[in-house]
Amino acid sequence: MTDVVQYETRGRIALVTMNRPRYRNAQNSKMTYALDAAFGRAVDDPEVAVIVLAGAGDHFSAGHDIGTPERDADTSFERRAALWWDHTDKAGADRRYARETEVYLGMCRRWREMPKPAVAMVQGACIAGGLMLAWVCDLIVAADDAFFADPVLRMGIPGVEYFAHPWVLGPRFAREVLFTGERFSARRAYEIGMVNRVVPRAELETSTFELAEKIAAMPAFGLALAKRAINQCEDCMGMRTGMDAVFGLHHVAHAHNAEVSADPLAGMDPAAMKKAAQ
Repeated sequence: MTDVVQYETRGRIALVTMNRPRYRNAQNSKMTYALDAAFGRAVDDPEVAVIVLAGAGDHFSAGHDIGTPERDADTSFERRAALWWDHTDKAGADRRYARETEVYLGMCRRWREMPKPAVAMVQGACIAGGLMLAWVCDLIVAADDAFFADPVLRMGIPGVEYFAHPWVLGPRFAREVLFTGERFSARRAYEIGMVNRVVPRAELETSTFELAEKIAAMPAFGLALAKRAINQCEDCMGMRTGMDAVFGLHHVAHAHNAEVSADPLAGMDPAAMKKAAQ
């Protein structure tokens, strides 16, 4: 296990913690595969009933790593989520589509289908790619200082790769979140049903583990079947096919940016994105 993700067990709960607090837990590929290893470890451990996903420091996650010194977008991926060719010797859309199929859309789908319930414990920023990590969890407990946003439309991109917006936000609020790129609070997230509970920051860990322990007391196979039942119903409502369709639009946006500006992110660096989410 790498140091970018920490793993520990507390009774029947596995705590998986993103550990890049200096960069607000921005997700590079190293973190992605460390998360996958941690989730796999928890799934394979018969003593673990529930997984809690957390972020070290003041923030849950500022999203994808688009500019830290440890950004590793050009390294070969490990191909656990999608059986696709290596992207590092490719160019253009071939390169980006291969990588994002694996480390973003593919990984998030893989984690959504874990048979054990997962609870996101969110404080501070949960921005863009951070939403993806929270949304693949079955429940979200948020501190009262948590805030959420998907400001990537400022790059000309119609939302993050794991496009769950209409299902977790509802179509009307999804439009507002994407069209404005503005933050919304934990309280607002609770009101629209995205977040299960909002608690004082000082009580976040205690409240999250109390909820996880209640879930852990239920029959493990029953939990796995209930989780799969809900996932299948979401997919019957178009979630999976909708994501596939929007993933294509996402890459049209990258290609358009690269064609008109020579930058698939439309010149938006971490500082610009941070400002956009304020």
